[in-house]
Amino acid sequence: MLEKIQAVNPNLLLAIAVLLVALALLTLGLGLAGRALRARKRAQEVERVMALHAGQVSDGARPQLEERLQHVVQEAAALGERWEQGKFGDSLLAAEDKALIDLCGFANPGRARALFVFGRTLLALALPLLGWLFIGTPAVLGNPLLGGVLIVFFGFGLGWMLPKWWLSGRAQARKLAAGDELSLLVDLLRLLQGVGLSIDQSLYVIVNDFREVMPVLSQELQLATEQYAHGRTREQSFQRLAKGFGNDDLAAICALIDQVDRHGGAVQEPLTQFADRLREKRRLGLKEKVGKLTVKMTGVMVLTLLPALLIVTGGAGFLAVLRGLSRMGGA
Repeated sequence: MLEKIQAVNPNLLLAIAVLLVALALLTLGLGLAGRALRARKRAQEVERVMALHAGQVSDGARPQLEERLQHVVQEAAALGERWEQGKFGDSLLAAEDKALIDLCGFANPGRARALFVFGRTLLALALPLLGWLFIGTPAVLGNPLLGGVLIVFFGFGLGWMLPKWWLSGRAQARKLAAGDELSLLVDLLRLLQGVGLSIDQSLYVIVNDFREVMPVLSQELQLATEQYAHGRTREQSFQRLAKGFGNDDLAAICALIDQVDRHGGAVQEPLTQFADRLREKRRLGLKEKVGKLTVKMTGVMVLTLLPALLIVTGGAGFLAVLRGLSRMGGA
């Protein structure tokens, strides 16, 4: 038996040993992998349960937070409404501010006016106080009192104007959006009039079916149709849309709708010509923007690309001149 064992090739024994070690390592690895997989599954289950519990807690806390925010907004609106009706109401909310709020397209203009009054009053009183707390009373021309007066003055002015600046930005954005939506409005009116719908039916379809693609004009048209349904004339109902946005093309389409509603007649050809004019105007506007952008990019290229171009093209010659001068100096 011993002779048979000694007759076995040592390389074969080494290969068998290596194979057994490999099988042992594979078994150990599979065991560790299974253990890690089970641990990962348990961790995922724990995370899922914790996430579900957190979601339930957040879902329960979210209504409370929303209710608190709504309560705060309601209290602020009520306080602003009282201030608006007080003796300083005309100073806090001028006629220009009312027109600006109406142009911003808020769902509840009365509440928006009250919040505007509250925000303006709060900022006008809080910003001077914050400036005094954080900046102090720096000496201006050697007089600390003058520095304090300037801080109060600029803080009050900034707090007074910030709400109006925000409203102006929102109104300007709506004006630009209305100008962009106008061409689509004309095309829809032309299409709906071509299939035989009346003005009221066309406006109803535009307001209800195209609210997502024309959010600004659909809201204004809905307000105009509601005013027309409550007894105003078509011209009166389109007064805000025609004059509030400061757009001559929008005023022209409102006048055209009023004329067709009052006197009747074919509207296909005028709308087609109007649409062509709007496209041509937009094309010219885009060409103007491209021209301005080209001029601006010229300055950018001069500041950025020209130095690099000079270095690449004239760098070798400049270095050669420097070498020649250095050799002449050495000689």
